[in-house]
Amino acid sequence: MTRHLLFLTGTRADFGKLEPLAAAARDAGHRVTFFVTGMHMMDRYGLTRTEVRRMPGVEVEEFVNQAEGDPQDLVLARTVTGFSAYVNRVKPDLIVLHGDRIEALAGALVAATNYIRSAHVEGGEVSGTIDEVFRHCNTKLCTHHFVSSEAAARRVRALGEPEETIHAIGSPELDFHARPSGVTLDEVRARYEIPFADFGIVTFHPVTSEQDTIGQQAADLFGALEASGRSFVVIAPNNDPGSKAIFQVLEKLPKSRFRVLPSMRFAHFSELMKNAACMVGNSSAGVREAPFLGLPSLDIGTRQSNRSDAPSVTACEAADRDTILAFLATHWGRQAIPHDGFGQGSAAERFVEVLARPDFWTLSLQKAFRD
Repeated sequence: MTRHLLFLTGTRADFGKLEPLAAAARDAGHRVTFFVTGMHMMDRYGLTRTEVRRMPGVEVEEFVNQAEGDPQDLVLARTVTGFSAYVNRVKPDLIVLHGDRIEALAGALVAATNYIRSAHVEGGEVSGTIDEVFRHCNTKLCTHHFVSSEAAARRVRALGEPEETIHAIGSPELDFHARPSGVTLDEVRARYEIPFADFGIVTFHPVTSEQDTIGQQAADLFGALEASGRSFVVIAPNNDPGSKAIFQVLEKLPKSRFRVLPSMRFAHFSELMKNAACMVGNSSAGVREAPFLGLPSLDIGTRQSNRSDAPSVTACEAADRDTILAFLATHWGRQAIPHDGFGQGSAAERFVEVLARPDFWTLSLQKAFRD
């Protein structure tokens, strides 16, 4: 039976995770719609709504939920209002949302209060910041859980969710990285005007609970990277509170050594990762995609605390210049053993297999804590 699946996306990152699932659902005959909001709608972050629009065979609804600098509670309220109005108009069979962003929390609230079946992707993970709180809230609000690992599945069970609602499928973005990107490194370098052939990738996001120190953390990190003498492609931070302080640091970096980009097309980013010398920062890509590709990564600060046990990941604080420089000296350009702790690139296939089960659609929406 054909169902209407409504995917909620607020960032370039979560779209990269949801796109493989949406494509598989579309190819299986389901109607697929994307509700596009958040960073996607903001010029400073590359106006990445165009990435969603490029996806063939899906419908797109756009909604502006914030201006730069708006507090998260206000963004949450606006997203709930806008998403609720749309959901009540189109009446989807399933709402699909990802992770721990404020937009995902809004989507989970709307789904729960309207008794609409919902699927939470990559719940049950730990990070040590308020993002983790949002993620666990989404687990309790959503009816189905598509987790990335058995460890995540155990945590979702610990939150009282029934076994029959938990599906360990792996991380969906690995589906894309597991296949050829479709572009060459030369094409990537030409499109994004990347002048160096030997480069690392850096993505350093705000930590909402560390707004007072995030500017100094950025200054410490990029100061160490500059002192290393290496060259880096820097992907701009997301729009969480604290991003302004990071941008102030990025604006002062020497352009001869640092190429700062607001965002990249996912295929191009995948190809860039496959050819990078290392990855540095606090993005989930450094603890998930990088280990999968065998790319050594340096995880900075608390944003991804305890999220990965891959041996190719080194962790330290932004102020630990000695460890940063030692990592760049010893791991630069050295391929690590690929890690499959978050799956093997078959999440989308497993996702549609679960959707094809009749009991998926008949499970009661009245939730009860399972001891």
